[in-house]
Amino acid sequence: MLRKITLITLLLASSLFASSQGFHMGIKFGTDIQKITGASFSEKFAFGYHLGGFAEVKMSKSITFQPELYYSAVKLDTGRAFSQTYDSISLSKLKFGYINIPLILSIKSGEKMALQFGTRYGIIVDDNLSLKNNVESAFKKGDFSVLAGVQFNFSKLKIYGRYQIGLSNLNDITGSTETWKSQSIHIGLGLRIL
Repeated sequence: MLRKITLITLLLASSLFASSQGFHMGIKFGTDIQKITGASFSEKFAFGYHLGGFAEVKMSKSITFQPELYYSAVKLDTGRAFSQTYDSISLSKLKFGYINIPLILSIKSGEKMALQFGTRYGIIVDDNLSLKNNVESAFKKGDFSVLAGVQFNFSKLKIYGRYQIGLSNLNDITGSTETWKSQSIHIGLGLRIL
């Protein structure tokens, strides 16, 4: 339900700004370097990928609103405490798939460079733990993060790098007091196509 509402909201926002000369759309792809903090995980960053799209709405000469929608996937190593939490499961890696919705303010700080600040909501659409031995998923489906980064704009080409830190506790195990939070480095290329 949340996914449908989010997609409808993004489509409505796109149609509202489509007639504006300060509106553009494009595609983006790159790598996500992610980890989840907590004793059940190895605390090492793992490489994944992302693919999706972005829009740009020019608000002033130096400020652009940049909503995005993209899919990302990563495999994370579990720590020694993971098998103690789930006695029936022996997994050394967990695969995660996210639908990500960042809302970013891009502030021009030079001819080609912009500083970026914003929030990101990630919806977990695939975590392989819930497929093993009929165990309920140990993870909440939503992940709220804040982000900061830099983007370089060369006509239609964009090169970006951001750091995202999760504010949500992803642990959904009944009775557990351990906190699991996401962190990621988001690096990639964007191409404006409209």
